[in-house]
Amino acid sequence: MSSPKPAAPARPPSQPLPPLTGGNLVMGTVALSLAVFMNVLDSSIANVSIPAISGDLGVSPQQGTWVITSFAVANAISVPLTGWLTQRFGQVRLFVTSIILFVLSSILCGLAPSMEVLIAARVLQGAVAGPMIPLSQSLLLSSYTPSKSGMALAFWGMTTLVAPVMGPLLGGWISDNYTWPWIFYINIPVGVFAAWATWSIYHKRESVTYKLPIDKVGLALLVIWVGSLQIMLDKGKELDWFNSSTIVILGVVALVAFIYFVIWELGDDHPVVDLRLFKSRNFSGGVIAISVGYGLMFGGLVILPLWLQTTLGYTATLAGEVMAPVGIFAIILSPFIGKLLPKIDARWVASTAFFIFAVVFYLRSQFTENVDTFTLMIPTIIQGAAMAMFFIPLTSIILSGQPPDKIPSAAGLSNFVRIMFGGMGTSITSTLWDRRTSLHHSQLTEFTGPHNPAFTDAVHNLTAQGMPEPAAWATVDRLISVKAATQGATDIFWISAVLFVMLIALVWLTKPQRSSVPVDAGGAH
Repeated sequence: MSSPKPAAPARPPSQPLPPLTGGNLVMGTVALSLAVFMNVLDSSIANVSIPAISGDLGVSPQQGTWVITSFAVANAISVPLTGWLTQRFGQVRLFVTSIILFVLSSILCGLAPSMEVLIAARVLQGAVAGPMIPLSQSLLLSSYTPSKSGMALAFWGMTTLVAPVMGPLLGGWISDNYTWPWIFYINIPVGVFAAWATWSIYHKRESVTYKLPIDKVGLALLVIWVGSLQIMLDKGKELDWFNSSTIVILGVVALVAFIYFVIWELGDDHPVVDLRLFKSRNFSGGVIAISVGYGLMFGGLVILPLWLQTTLGYTATLAGEVMAPVGIFAIILSPFIGKLLPKIDARWVASTAFFIFAVVFYLRSQFTENVDTFTLMIPTIIQGAAMAMFFIPLTSIILSGQPPDKIPSAAGLSNFVRIMFGGMGTSITSTLWDRRTSLHHSQLTEFTGPHNPAFTDAVHNLTAQGMPEPAAWATVDRLISVKAATQGATDIFWISAVLFVMLIALVWLTKPQRSSVPVDAGGAH
């Protein structure tokens, strides 16, 4: 296989560009952050709008969930391709093209006359969204001096912290007050501005491009194993996991394709995904820590509002209000963490984040079915502090020691693994909650029946109030179901707390550089 040939370099690799200053720095940071916000928001905004979408397009809610699955599968496949695409087309061209295509696919989503067209548009939207997050990190780091790289990651981190919380709130409000296509149309002004501002500021700072051969086998294997795994995770609970032949087949295909993928990519001269990055202890340790932590955190963000709505009777709006305060400390503390990070060991900051997460989930493990709203919000508010100290130092550890031309690849691969673990966390916690709830329900019902005086007294009191005996039994069963679902949720919170404490040890296997992310050369400065 021939060696890659440079294709009209945007600048000599030996001449690094100076960081941005003044208005260009502010405008560049805002544009990149808005693009990321739009991207992350769109991955969650459709979740609460599925009933409205499926009803309008005449399909079942189960079919409507493909709106989420199709985006997630395409996005998961395209994220790890960022490094190869960047080397082939350049950071700035790829980023701006991704934004423009994202806006166009958003328009197609809003105009979709059928579920089939909507799913096709969501596949395109997810595919073009993949490179945007890692490239925003790379371009943002190139805009700041090395000493300010922590601050750059802080600004970037705030958008990724707020968007997942805003998504369900905004999606529900739009669906209730307007029509569901507007959850996609709101991307148009944001995307147009972000694309214009990014190109205006960064088009003269294009990275060096190379005419690389296309790793067709690696790309095909990537599509097969990631697509199979993502569909398996999304549909596993609905199809009762490995009791379904469909899930078994998807699991086997994903495993076999993944094994062949790893073998092929490690042996190819120009792999579509550079797995050799995992040779770095900082990269591998940081990626595992941020991915497992993100999976636990995301699982909690899914379970908590579901428990509030399905068990405690909260409306979607009230559940969103309970979750919303997570962004308060995240926004306030992120700039301070970014400013502090170059001066201290990033491992201490990450360890503090995991410890706070452990405290938060331990507090949630003490919830009962009679918990009040104020008690629910206390751990949520505290969690914002943990989130501010979670993404920034671990991203710094992951990218530390990487040469500038490897930063897009490293950012893309780390984001890919994190996204996959987020999906796994959602699937595992949802399934575990169902099974723990069933277990607690069966254990609690063992105490019902005429042999239990407390049970007979409860039924007698209800019938004495004029309630028919079958209705009294149903009322007691409802109380048992609420208790069982609550105990199932608190079990997950307690397990998460323990796992967060264990992750602290993993952080200390890395050796981050004191100066945070080294972006003082080539394509990153």
